[in-house]
This record gives sequence, C-alpha cells and structure tokens, in this order.
Amino acid sequence: MAPPTGPSGARRIPVRRPVGHTPASDVWAPAPAATATAPPPAASSARAPAPVASVAPKGRRAHARAKARAAGGGQGRGFLAKAAAVTAVLTALGAVLGLVRDQILAGYFGAGAETDAFLVAWTVPEFASTLLIEDAMALILVPAFSRALARRPGSLRGDPVRELVRGTLPRLALSVAAVAAVLVAVAPAVVRLLAPGLSDPGLAVDCTRLTATCVLTFALVGYCSAALRAHHVFLSPAAIYVAYNVGIIGTMVLLRDPWGVRSAAAGVAVGGVLMVLVQAPALVRELRARPVPAREQESPAPGFAGDGRLVVLGLVAPVVAFSLIRQSQTLIERFLAAPLPSGAISHLNYAQKIAQMPMILSLMLCTVSFPVVARALAAGDPEGARRRVERDLLLAAVVVLAGASVVIAAAPKIVELLFQRGEFDRSDTVATAAVMRVYALGLLGQTMVGALVRCYFSAARPLWYPAAAMGAGLAATAAAGVPGAAAWGAVGIAAANALGITLTAVLLLCGAHRQTVPVRSDRLGDGLLRLATAGACATGAGWLCSVAVGPPLVSLAVAVLAVAAVFLVFLTCAAKAPAIPPLPHATTRRRRTDHARPHRAAPSSAEAAPVGEAAPVGGDVPLDHGHR
Repeated sequence: MAPPTGPSGARRIPVRRPVGHTPASDVWAPAPAATATAPPPAASSARAPAPVASVAPKGRRAHARAKARAAGGGQGRGFLAKAAAVTAVLTALGAVLGLVRDQILAGYFGAGAETDAFLVAWTVPEFASTLLIEDAMALILVPAFSRALARRPGSLRGDPVRELVRGTLPRLALSVAAVAAVLVAVAPAVVRLLAPGLSDPGLAVDCTRLTATCVLTFALVGYCSAALRAHHVFLSPAAIYVAYNVGIIGTMVLLRDPWGVRSAAAGVAVGGVLMVLVQAPALVRELRARPVPAREQESPAPGFAGDGRLVVLGLVAPVVAFSLIRQSQTLIERFLAAPLPSGAISHLNYAQKIAQMPMILSLMLCTVSFPVVARALAAGDPEGARRRVERDLLLAAVVVLAGASVVIAAAPKIVELLFQRGEFDRSDTVATAAVMRVYALGLLGQTMVGALVRCYFSAARPLWYPAAAMGAGLAATAAAGVPGAAAWGAVGIAAANALGITLTAVLLLCGAHRQTVPVRSDRLGDGLLRLATAGACATGAGWLCSVAVGPPLVSLAVAVLAVAAVFLVFLTCAAKAPAIPPLPHATTRRRRTDHARPHRAAPSSAEAAPVGEAAPVGGDVPLDHGHR
C-alpha cells in the first residue's frame, strides 16, 4: 500500500513520535486529534522524514471538513447557524431596547424643538457608529485580522495577530481621542453647519459636546468587534447595542428632571463606555488564548510586514470615503429639514428608526458570514465566496421585503401602537406614518448596499468603486431633496433618500461581477425582481387586511399574517426558479461523490460543512439603521 500523500502530491513517510507531540505547523489533512503533516523543506539534498497524521480523511465531505478546520479556524458543523442565532437573539433584544429608548424619548419630550436639538447632536454618534463600529472599521479590520489568523499556524516569528494589534490599536486610540477633543471645542460651528435655522441652537451645542465623547469609545468598540468577529466570536459584538441602549435609558430616567433632553445626550456617552466594557474582556481572552512559543528568527511571513501601516494608511481611504458619503445622507436630511416647522427632524428620525428595523434583521447573516467570505478569499477561494454572498443577498432580500410590506401596509397602526402617548399626539402619528411609508421604499436598496459592499471590501485592498457609487446616490438625494422638501416637506426628503440609496444599490450590483467576489449580477437582478413582485402583492394584501380591522394591535397582526402568507406561497412556488433559493433549503446543496465528478478533486473551503449548512438570517447593526 502506497504511503499517503499531501495536497501537493509529495509522498509522506510515517514516523513514530512521542505521545502528545503535535507540531504547531501541522496543517495537512487534520484528524480529530488535530495532528497533520508539514511541507517538506525545499531544495534539500537528503530526504528528511516528515511527520504524518493518522490516515488522511476519505471521501469528499470528510476532506471538505478537514480543509475547513485547517483554513477556517476549526469550526464544527452548524457554526454559522449557531452564530447567526446568537446574533439574532441579541440584536432583537437590542432592537427592543432601542424601541423602548425611543418610546421614552417621545413620551418625555414629544416631537418638537427639544428633540430636534438632540437629534442634531445625535448626528455625531450616528457618524461615529457607521465609520468606527460597522462599515469602515469592520470592512478594514475583519479582512486584516482574517489574514493574520490565516498566517498564524505557519508563522515562525511571533504572533501575527498580536503584531497587528500592537501596530494599529495605539495609533487609532490617539487619533480618535484628538478628534473627540476637537469636536467638543468646535461644537457651536458644527451645529451651525449641520442645521442652520434650528430653533434652539444652544441646546444642540450642549448635547453635541456630550455626544462627542462617543468618538473615542465607538472606535474602541469597533476595533474589538472586528477582531472578535474575525476570531469567530459573535456573542460580545452582538451584545454591544444592548449595553448601549441600557446606558441611554438609565441615564434618561435618572437625569430627566435636572437635565431635560440633555440626559439623552449624556446617555450616549454612558452607553459608549458600556459597549467597550462588554467586549474588552473577550478580546483580551482571545489574544491570550493562543500564545506563540519562541522559535528561531526567520523572515516574516509574506504580506505581514507593515500590515499595521497598511491598515492605517493604504486601506483606510476607500472605506472611509464610502462610509462618510453613506452617512452624509443623514446630514442632507437634517440640513433640509431644519428650516421646516419644528418636529420635522423628529418625524424623520422616528420614521427611520421603525422603517429600518427589517433591514437590521436582513443584514444579520451578512455580519456572521463576512469573516467566512474574507477567510475564503484569503485561502484563494473566490468561487466559494461568491456562492456565500449570493445566498446571503437573496435571503436578506426576502426578509427586508417582507418587513417593508408590513411597514407600508400598516404604518399608522404601528406608529399609534408604539409612540402615541404622552407628548406624542395624533398629528405626530399621521406625519410620522406618512414619512415611514416612503422610507420603506428604499429598504431593499439599503440592504443591498450593506451586503454588496462586502464584495468590494473583503479582499486585501478595498476598491474606490463603492465610494463613487455612493457619491452618485448622494448627489441624487440632494438633487431630489431640495424640490421635494419645498413641495412635500419631510415626505419629500424621505422620497429623495429612497431614490438615492436605490441608485447606489443598482450601481453596486451592476459592478459586482467584475470585483474580487464575482457575483453574477444578472441572476441576482432576476431574483430581486421576482422578490420585489412578491413584495408588491404582499403589501396590497396587508393593506387591505389592515384597513378592514379597527384596533391597532389586531390590525397589525392581521397585516403581518397576510404578508407572511403571500411570501410563503411565492417562495413555495418559486422552488423551481433558478434565481430564487427555495427555502428552507436555500443554503443546502446536494453533493455528488468523487467518482461522479472526477474533474474536481476537492471542494472549496466555502463548500465545507460550516459554510454549506443551512443558517438563519443573521447582521450588521449600524447606529443609524434602526433601533439599537
């Protein structure tokens, strides 16, 4: 019987070794005991015996699982499902607390000059969240940490992960601390720039100075979240918005009487500190969990030297530009709404928070699978990354379109049920519901932008195309928002937002097939059109059921059931449609045996069990994208 061979075809000669001895560099064909072979030294005059594992795994699926454990961090079957479930539960809890937070804000202060001033100050944490927690920080650091983790088993000079932390974290903390200090000093100028014509600019300045502290805390939160997600740790990152909303709610309740709406701004500062405290212990544990023993000094692994410098300099600009332009849509909304009657900014805010909740749920899977996509690209498997992204996009579209149908069909009932109490009266309900329905038209575009941008930013070097597409969408929002605000007020501003983000999504989808993850835009476009048609039918059915029932809670429940029934029928009938994944088997595939497909010796890492299993929808939760 011939000796076993490694992936390169080299012969492996079994040798005896002491019990318990497992070289750290063993990476080929790991057995359950985690023993494997190391590549033989190149250009050696004598054939040195290489340690070998127990028998190499037999069968295509066994080989896939072994390869996934070697390249993907050793996760077992069901990892994505468990991670998505944890993320979904904690995100839902954070969303509920965010809803309670907004209910308290509306009940205490209504929708008037005070809440307008606070929401102008809240622009700072919204920007900081997008830039430092979700989009920019995650899109830069998750691939960076994934590459460092991929190099870890073969590194002969220190720990690549710890080197990355030492090279990036201190400079990041000093930079953002300086930015926070500058924002505190120039708060009056910031308020004048963001909302000229605001009825109470002094109150907005006080709130801005309180919220500016979150620039530092959110940067630390984003860094910890990216590092933990790359390590496939999702519990602590998913809990940050629970801690954040607990801080805001507690501070508002305690300080409402002496500070008024300033208590909400102080709560943002307190919540930021709690977010750091939730994650810091978990990151410290991960960094200490795998000490790298001292070895002989060799040259660094290719691509590692200067990785920290690349993260700070070479990779930041495209991602930061995209995130800033994306968040600038909020700036345009509040700039255009500031001259409108008091409460317009508040109506936009409440409508956006409720309308974007379906998008939060739809993007949860992308948060869980983004490290998987980045790891697949680091392992040289763009085809596996493409399949993962396409499945995620279609599943996210199902969730967001179903949610948008409910929002459009039953908007007045939702607002009445959630907010109509205390200082929030019937006129506020009517205005908020009208804005919310228009916002919902752009939810699919919001979801596609959040998911498609990973195709561009999962590789080693991000691209500028997403920033250009986002700039085109921002220009469309501004061009449509000026006449829209003059003609229809806050509703016109919401329509301009939906138009701009939808244009960005179309541009990103059209260009995705040429990027690092070669998404098939034609098939995705066909699937999205089919789902949008189902969404239109579901919206009509939900609206008819909603207007036929009087009590808000019963009316909303009937509308939800009608929408769910229409989507269920559509997805059942769409099982034969090539562009729509039949649920609940959208993420499972029937695989053939090796002898049936001799041209393909081994599956990609993305076809391994942890990726190929069915996983619930799971996601990103930016501060400006719903209740947190």
